[in-house]
Amino acid sequence: MNTTLKLLAGTGALALVLTACGGGDGGDGEAAGGGELVGSGSGDSCTIEAPVPVGAVVSLTGGAASYGDSQKKGLELAADKLAEGEGITYDLKIEDDASDPKQGITVFESLTKDKSIIIGPTLSNTAFQSQPIAQDAGVPVLAISNTASGITEQGDYIFRDSLTEAQVIPQTVEVAKEHFGLEKVVVMYSNDDAFTESGYDVFVQALQDQGVEVLDTLTFSKADTDFRALLTEAKGKDPDALVVSGLIEAAIPLVTQARELGIDTPIIGGNGFNNPKLMSDAGEAAEGVVVGAAWNSASEGELNTAFLADYAEKFDGQPDQFAAQAYTGLMVIDAAVRANCSGERDDIRDGLTTIKDLDTVLGTFSINADRDAEHQAVVQIVEDGSFTPLN
Repeated sequence: MNTTLKLLAGTGALALVLTACGGGDGGDGEAAGGGELVGSGSGDSCTIEAPVPVGAVVSLTGGAASYGDSQKKGLELAADKLAEGEGITYDLKIEDDASDPKQGITVFESLTKDKSIIIGPTLSNTAFQSQPIAQDAGVPVLAISNTASGITEQGDYIFRDSLTEAQVIPQTVEVAKEHFGLEKVVVMYSNDDAFTESGYDVFVQALQDQGVEVLDTLTFSKADTDFRALLTEAKGKDPDALVVSGLIEAAIPLVTQARELGIDTPIIGGNGFNNPKLMSDAGEAAEGVVVGAAWNSASEGELNTAFLADYAEKFDGQPDQFAAQAYTGLMVIDAAVRANCSGERDDIRDGLTTIKDLDTVLGTFSINADRDAEHQAVVQIVEDGSFTPLN
């Protein structure tokens, strides 16, 4: 791959080779670069004179910091990999939205001034508030972890490489029903978050489609940490499983307290449960938790094997789904830039629409007509402290 990306780490934000700024243009499809972003050649032979400016917005602080930290590492690793090539250079700047939609809006307003494309933000709540700014400015967005319904419906410049809850949860329910013989469940969800509410809606539809009875539906706030009263109520219904749509900050105490109360049934979580902190913080209580995912470390394939090794060498740890999706995001952008050999905004947007059967660490990856990702999902269960494929 003939791409060069130069990495310079900053404090609080990561800046890669600052680009001369041309300023926002209100949607005429031109980013910084004064025409130098249109290159010559095509595909691997594409050469672009000016660095392509890329902004990324992730949650490095606040409630979603654990997801954002993984995304930052995934982007950094992808930057390292692309820097091994020649022909195209990228200017990548990673900003913190602090898990706050208001901060996300501020960062998006800044990045739309001179970036060719924006990656992120981490949470769907923030995406719904900030993405319209990029849409209005004519700056393409590639979401790398937003799974709520309606994300890409905000406009024709909005794309994502993360599978939606609607793509993953039905498969999760189907596999769990078959594996555990589920007939009746209690559903729990936080009703003050767009992502978890969207996950709840999909869970209910999937349970109905699979003929699984919902004995009760219990709600909580995403800021709650004591679930004992709700769990006692759920236990009284004698369900075959608990089905929960919540963020990791709620998932950890909920799972821990459920086991403390003697609830030993399977706990089936949405994408918010898909975080190594579930095992590290909940410990043995996390055993038996089931969650659907876009990626699993056990996935075979040359790219994924190399990704795991490179990540371990750089960060002395193992990646999670959020790191894998972030890594893939920058690779997908590189493919979109090479599709038209241009770093101009409209050319990247058009390039993203042509992504089909791209070999990635997530598997064979395509972007469909709705600008959503399409690839194989995996259903996981926590066994011996690790996510293990269940299907």
